[in-house]
Amino acid sequence: MTHKITRGWTVAKPWPVTLRDDTLGGSVVLRPLRRRDATAWMRLRAQNAEWLERWEGTSPRPGSGGGPPTFAEYVRVLSAQARAGSSLPFAVELDGELVGQLTVSSITYGSLCGASIGYWVSEHVAGRGVIPTAVAMATDYCFAVLGLHRIEINIRPENGPSLRVVEKLGLRDEGVRERYLHIQGAWRDHRTFAITSEEVPDGLLARWQASRRETI
Repeated sequence: MTHKITRGWTVAKPWPVTLRDDTLGGSVVLRPLRRRDATAWMRLRAQNAEWLERWEGTSPRPGSGGGPPTFAEYVRVLSAQARAGSSLPFAVELDGELVGQLTVSSITYGSLCGASIGYWVSEHVAGRGVIPTAVAMATDYCFAVLGLHRIEINIRPENGPSLRVVEKLGLRDEGVRERYLHIQGAWRDHRTFAITSEEVPDGLLARWQASRRETI
């Protein structure tokens, strides 16, 4: 099912869900990652290994024995987390082609009502507005459907392409978290960018679309 996000709209079952926005640059779709994506996903990751590897998370306590999970196991874990309501693991498509991933993680209710968004995208579509559009759709879904109040994105200060995403969307820079995440074998500083529902009463996607029209 494909949903268009509307303020105040709720659904009984927030996952699985498919979100779509048709832009001048093509149709951007967020949908659940599936086991049948294995070939396309692995090919995309191999093609973008150098582009993505320096930003990949690592564990300070690597396990002893055993290799990485199979793609089917990976999808199964993501699906279980989504059903439990702790994350929204989306595949990102552009005009029907798998081009990346976006995950809403650490979904928390209570006094916080917040979550974090992380993403990666293939280098061949970087800079075309795919990830800003995907982040905006996911953020609106979190605010309008999940009832969250705050979304944050944490980015390494050296990651220029990701910094441009939050700059385009107008997220607030909340400063540096020192040694925040374990990346490529060491604890790395990250800059935190955030937005709350009050800042985008008409939705982040609408604000992003308006800013794109102004530049045409």
